[in-house]
Amino acid sequence: MSAVSSLLTEDQFLCSICLNVFTDPVTIPCGHNFCKACITDHWDIDVPCQCPTCRKGYNTKPELQVNDVISEMAAKFRQSAQQKAKEVPRDVYSGSKLETWMFFLVCLMCVFMAWMVSEQKKHDFVPLKEEYEAKKLELSKTQAEILQMIQKEIKHSMELSKEDTNRQISTAVKESLKEESFERRQAEHIEMIKEKTRRTEKLAEGFNKELKQEICELQKRNTEVEQLYKAQQEKLRKPIMKLFPESDLKRVQQYEVDVTLDPDTAYPYLILSDDGKQVHDSDVTKNLPDNPERFDTGVVVLAKQSFSSGRFYFEVQVKEKTEWTLGVASESVNRKGQIILIPHYGYWMIWLWNVNVYKDLAGPPFLLSLKSWPQKVGVFVDYEEGLVSFYDVEAEALMYSFTGCSFTEKLYPFFSPSPKYGGKNSDPLIISPVSH
Repeated sequence: MSAVSSLLTEDQFLCSICLNVFTDPVTIPCGHNFCKACITDHWDIDVPCQCPTCRKGYNTKPELQVNDVISEMAAKFRQSAQQKAKEVPRDVYSGSKLETWMFFLVCLMCVFMAWMVSEQKKHDFVPLKEEYEAKKLELSKTQAEILQMIQKEIKHSMELSKEDTNRQISTAVKESLKEESFERRQAEHIEMIKEKTRRTEKLAEGFNKELKQEICELQKRNTEVEQLYKAQQEKLRKPIMKLFPESDLKRVQQYEVDVTLDPDTAYPYLILSDDGKQVHDSDVTKNLPDNPERFDTGVVVLAKQSFSSGRFYFEVQVKEKTEWTLGVASESVNRKGQIILIPHYGYWMIWLWNVNVYKDLAGPPFLLSLKSWPQKVGVFVDYEEGLVSFYDVEAEALMYSFTGCSFTEKLYPFFSPSPKYGGKNSDPLIISPVSH
């Protein structure tokens, strides 16, 4: 405590209201300290309450309690100041000035090391690459700045020391001219001063060496952190690739299957092509049997093909359409009355509406962030992995993935060209082969 107190100035123990050493110091919520009586009187006339230093306001007057730590430090400072006032000042070249600088620099190094340890603990979990590179650059810059600052202060202290040495040698020579045994007294005095200088230089040299060792240790830690980051990055790469095999469109296209539309499931207003590859809405309902497989409200049709294992992929042309829905559906989904197109009810879909693409069709829509309006959509399913992915084929970009799905039934490709809206959305959905 005494060493730290010696580095503190009187200003740090003064109340900014009365300008005297603290009496019953209190700390208000913004962190500033005042005499309890001073801040109480100030707040009695200052409504609403504000901090006199930073002007932060408080709607309710904070409860004030004496800060025992600051109170004790203020008392010790007051006692130390009174004691020092009685003491004779030390010689200018007794070493106290340089020792104080050394102590300040050591404290500065301790603060820096504490900050480094704190930063390292914060980053036990490996950050993203951009954040890591920024922190690395910031750390290197901070090391260089602190090293330059400390070395500058050491150089400045040494220059002052040498100036004092030369001045005292000159003084010693002049005084020795008045004394007997001139050469002996002059030599002794000069040797004493040189010995002090050598000790000071040795101390500074040792401190500088220790400082460089600490910097080397910090650089070593930087290297260790970088190696750890690369190791973690490599460790995470494989499971990420396993979870997202859809990242490579060319790779999933190899699982292409031949899909055709099932007329027995088609909504009565839909018109299917003879080859079962196209579907669009019409203004006239057809007289069709109301079999259990048919959707009677949604503008929907399923594929004839179903899948209960492995991987499959198909592509659908959506060019010129203003609205559509694509995905896969479980075999047991409700086909009569209202249907809710969300995974909970056995539907994994994306939906184009008003030039925006969304996922799901229930609750607040989740807008997908896309660079362009897709002309052809690819749908990929990995049954065992529980994965359904949608691609913008022309851009070769992943639009969205449902992951962690639990499939227990057959899955059918799902198509909805949506109503034609007076001809604005009359173009068909077209199941098209993969272009290799």
